[in-house]
Amino acid sequence: MSSGTILLVEDNPDDEMLALRALKKTETLNTVVVTRDGEEALEYVFGTGKFKNRDPSETPQVIFLDIKLPKLNGLEVLRNIREDQRTSLIPIVLLTSSDEERDMIDGYKLGANSFINKPVDFDQFTDQVKVLGRYWLGINKTPQ
Repeated sequence: MSSGTILLVEDNPDDEMLALRALKKTETLNTVVVTRDGEEALEYVFGTGKFKNRDPSETPQVIFLDIKLPKLNGLEVLRNIREDQRTSLIPIVLLTSSDEERDMIDGYKLGANSFINKPVDFDQFTDQVKVLGRYWLGINKTPQ
């Protein structure tokens, strides 16, 4: 697998831990950066705020984005990323506990590459993140 950065935007510490554990099991070489709210995610992507020393031209290889986030929800984060020419092609997977049809429709309309429901079961969630990691980091190709 490649060694680009994964941005995990997740406010639930348990889901964060499970996702990190599952990604580790894929034996990925990727650095995983975790942000815990929508504003912090945008600061990372655009190299502002607490990430002002980060080079924003080094975009994440993939973003795993929760929808229900504090400060700025995931759909607004998605909108901001898609509206900027520098970041519009970053693959974004909405990884959410939301079962709302409206969230799925809005996510795809805003340019999400995938919409995945987080299973409640620990083993299923771990397996799902491993599959996502393998696909988005090993199989999927994105422009440089």
